[in-house]
Amino acid sequence: MSTERVERRLAAILAADVAGYSRLMGVDEAGTLARLNGLRRELIDPQVAEHKGRVVKTTGDGILIEFPSVVEAVACAVAVQQGMAERNAAVAQDQRIEFRVGINSGDVIVEDGDIHGDGVNIAARLEAMAEPGGICVSALVHDQVRGRLDCGFDDLGEQQLKNIARPVRVYRVGPGTGPRATRPPAGADAAGSAAVQSPPLPLPDKPSIAVLPFQNMSGDPEQEYFADGMVEEIITALSRIRWLFVIARNSSFTYRGQAVDVKQVGRELGVRYVLEGSVRKGGGRVRITAQLIDAETGTHLWADRFDGSLEDVFDLQDQVAISVAGIIEPALQAAETARSANRPTNDLTAYDLYLRAYAMVFSSTRQVTDAQQLLEHAIARDGRYGPALALAGLCCYRLLIDGRSDDRAVDRSKGAEFARRALQVAGEDPGVLANAAQALAYLGEDIGAMLALVDRALALNPSFAGGWQVSGVLRNWAGQPEIAIEHIETSLRLSPRARIGRSFLQLGHAHLVSRRFDDALAKLLLAVQEDPSHPGAYRYLVSCYSHMGRLDEAREMIARLRVLTRVVIPDASYHHLRNPEHRELVLSGLRLAAGEEG
Repeated sequence: MSTERVERRLAAILAADVAGYSRLMGVDEAGTLARLNGLRRELIDPQVAEHKGRVVKTTGDGILIEFPSVVEAVACAVAVQQGMAERNAAVAQDQRIEFRVGINSGDVIVEDGDIHGDGVNIAARLEAMAEPGGICVSALVHDQVRGRLDCGFDDLGEQQLKNIARPVRVYRVGPGTGPRATRPPAGADAAGSAAVQSPPLPLPDKPSIAVLPFQNMSGDPEQEYFADGMVEEIITALSRIRWLFVIARNSSFTYRGQAVDVKQVGRELGVRYVLEGSVRKGGGRVRITAQLIDAETGTHLWADRFDGSLEDVFDLQDQVAISVAGIIEPALQAAETARSANRPTNDLTAYDLYLRAYAMVFSSTRQVTDAQQLLEHAIARDGRYGPALALAGLCCYRLLIDGRSDDRAVDRSKGAEFARRALQVAGEDPGVLANAAQALAYLGEDIGAMLALVDRALALNPSFAGGWQVSGVLRNWAGQPEIAIEHIETSLRLSPRARIGRSFLQLGHAHLVSRRFDDALAKLLLAVQEDPSHPGAYRYLVSCYSHMGRLDEAREMIARLRVLTRVVIPDASYHHLRNPEHRELVLSGLRLAAGEEG
């Protein structure tokens, strides 16, 4: 029996792929391919040739390269990633092409120019662990390269890689300052090998957060899985917040079991915020605590605890994750808004202008005009800035519905244009989808289509408190008060402390059109207290008092309303209420209180 000789050799294997390749292709297929071909021609191929490498094969988003030595492989990877960073410096975050790289050394099988074997598989798994723009290597590579190249290494510890039988010790390649020792795992005791501090990573161009492993307080090491599962669910939920940069689990979990300095974590991971917490189980119950910290100052921004039953542990993990994400989103929005407010006015970006406008829109009705001006400045700087476009559309709607518009035709036209432009660039941003849908629904677009947009936003991020609030508003407008109450109450559960919209007004509206006047009154009084400058709250309160037969109080509210706006009975602007009976109920109460003067 004849046997075919199998060619084997020892090689250094580099596997790389493009992070977010499908998203980039979905946005601009031809442009992405052209840019990738240009990068191959101008950067990657010359570096591979310089370091004596051989391109084994390429896929749509990936490349496999063989080198004669690990030193050449790592040197090539570092040069390519540095070149990519320079090219990406002037490119918007969501348009950057960024590579993830994994490098391993091992015995490979050579067949028709291709290479196979565990050595190749491990390189591919290491690539999957790397962050965009990052490089991960195996211990074999690290041991041969250490001290021979101007780069440092972060020890990520032993990792169980998919379909690899034995754990592999993994190192992350970082910037270097000449030959030096490897850094120990994050948080290692000073008595161990001396750590060499890496330069702080630059902060991303949007808010950034790392979720550290939660401490298992149960005294049972077997319960680590539950704490880890909890953190993974929270990371997944936070990742749905499109304007938030969330560090991957593989990086944040390197701090497991260490007493860490949050400021140090922020520097090492390049994040502005850190979430940490603990899990305690006992007697069929579990208590989860969490706290959000500003990594630059060490200031605690938010803390809370969650108690539940272990009868269905996975449902509990999901509920806590959604609650934490829903609470953190407005907390971070408030922190970023405060940060922007303290910046000098001669150094404002479109993002800063948007944050300042956001604070105005949701603080007082009187400031909507000023917010609109800031947003138009932001849009002039960046005509494809979806959040600013959507919020500008929302401001136009607010000016119209509140009776503060100086030119209703102009504001209707501008509002529709801003909102439609926002939808063109929205992609999968839930906030843009929801705000644009609310503006267009008021301006007369099909209410069913706008509800579908909000439903899509909530599918993208179920913990989006603002999205549930907008859904409640649109359900009220569609004549679905019971669903509106359910969705508004969901928004309040997700954001019990931060103000995310006129929830009390919407609850009052729903009870009013359902003729539960006592319930409506309680909510509408809170709505007036929440924002005494908002005409809409007074209109609903007037109508409620009238239908309860309390005309003296209704007329007292009419007098307050006249101070706020010249429009007491806005018949023309109330066609956003699609149910004619609901619309007539609100307006008839206003007419009854206003008498002949209305």
